[in-house]
Amino acid sequence: PIAVWLVLLGEGVRRILGRVLAHSGLEAHAAELMSTLQLCCCTHELRVLSDVGRIERRLAHTLTYVAAVVHALTFRGAIGNPACTLVHVYRRRLVLGAALRLIVCQFAAAAAARTIMRFAWSLGLSGMHVHHQARGFQCTSPIHAPLTATAVELVCAFAVQTAMTHTRNVEDKYRVHAVAAVITTAVYAGGPSTGAVFNPALAFSTQFRCSGPSLAEYCLVYWLGPMLGEAPGVIYTTHNTGTKARKNIIKEKNN
Repeated sequence: PIAVWLVLLGEGVRRILGRVLAHSGLEAHAAELMSTLQLCCCTHELRVLSDVGRIERRLAHTLTYVAAVVHALTFRGAIGNPACTLVHVYRRRLVLGAALRLIVCQFAAAAAARTIMRFAWSLGLSGMHVHHQARGFQCTSPIHAPLTATAVELVCAFAVQTAMTHTRNVEDKYRVHAVAAVITTAVYAGGPSTGAVFNPALAFSTQFRCSGPSLAEYCLVYWLGPMLGEAPGVIYTTHNTGTKARKNIIKEKNN
């Protein structure tokens, strides 16, 4: 229930800020802030449902799929992922300065989500939340082998980035389900090893305070891993696009 209210509240605030800040140049930053906050808060709640509520893995994956679809439909152009934001810079959709400002918004939202969710859980709206509070809101990292975990995050990021790129010409109503299916598959495959986060800001919010690895290991797995995973997908797609363009030019000349 908390996740539903978070989405509804986030959508309402996004609409209000979009109107208030229209033509101010700040609407993109507000959308990024609210969308990343929504993503992080919902993921916190899904993690508690899984770790504390002990819901079945099949149900957890179903909720992951639904959440991915909802986020895609409500983000209104927001990115919500620092690694993907840098991809936009590479593709010249954003200048570096604008991208860095969006990344600041993403990490600010990630930090705020920690505080907001601890407050929400402290209200004791369910037995699960009461139990989580009694444990001091503790969590344990799934990482056991940092290098293996880094490879898992890399592969997950590559898979999702490739899916997003190859479906960009598909209608949104179909695309969101295709990408959500890939995200859910990545979570199914990589979840036991890392939680399958493949998002530096989301990992900062949901993973970095968990007991286990050191800060350097967290940065290696959840920051460097996704960054390296985005790169091959982008380069591969850029190469294919360039090759197709050259073939089309040659065909036109021959005709």
